[in-house]
Amino acid sequence: MPDTKKELASYLSDALDGAILRSVVAFDELTIFVDRARLLDVLSFLRDDPRSQFSCMMDVCGVDYPGRLNRFDVVYHLLSPTQNERIRVKVETDEDTPVDSCVELFPAANWYEREAYDLYGILFDKHPDLRRILTDYGFVGHPLRKDFPLTGYVEVRYDDELKRVVYEPVKLAQEFRRFDDLSPWEGADGVLPGDEKASVE
Repeated sequence: MPDTKKELASYLSDALDGAILRSVVAFDELTIFVDRARLLDVLSFLRDDPRSQFSCMMDVCGVDYPGRLNRFDVVYHLLSPTQNERIRVKVETDEDTPVDSCVELFPAANWYEREAYDLYGILFDKHPDLRRILTDYGFVGHPLRKDFPLTGYVEVRYDDELKRVVYEPVKLAQEFRRFDDLSPWEGADGVLPGDEKASVE
């Protein structure tokens, strides 16, 4: 394996011929940005190449940038126990374009990809069982997207009279939920008791 992260990035870029769009070394860790169409080629090379040997899939996760055309990054964290090195692989996608599933290459990616689908809505092509893994049956939306409401859409509670779990639309009991400059929550207009003693400038 090359001695430095930059040498590794250069080696991978030459070996993978255009599949790596760019690379960054930060905090002593190499991140490579990969063409979505070549993702499986890159992951397969990283796993099988004798100078790399990134044989362990440590994590697959999503990142949401709602202002971008391709709003999601799918981030793969790989470990080479033989070389004692880590690498991060990133691809971009949108809400409708699936990323190729890497479960055939790394079986550990199965539940990670399901989690990214559940929490972000990222689609994975040819995944063996792409369904929700953390949220409840019938859950609406994807809770880690930045445009998902903090209160959610439904609330779950146990109804003692019905003796079962009940799903209801969220009820905002507090009258003022959106604060602006005209909100009474900003403070009283008049003098409060005790304030008359304060010096006026």
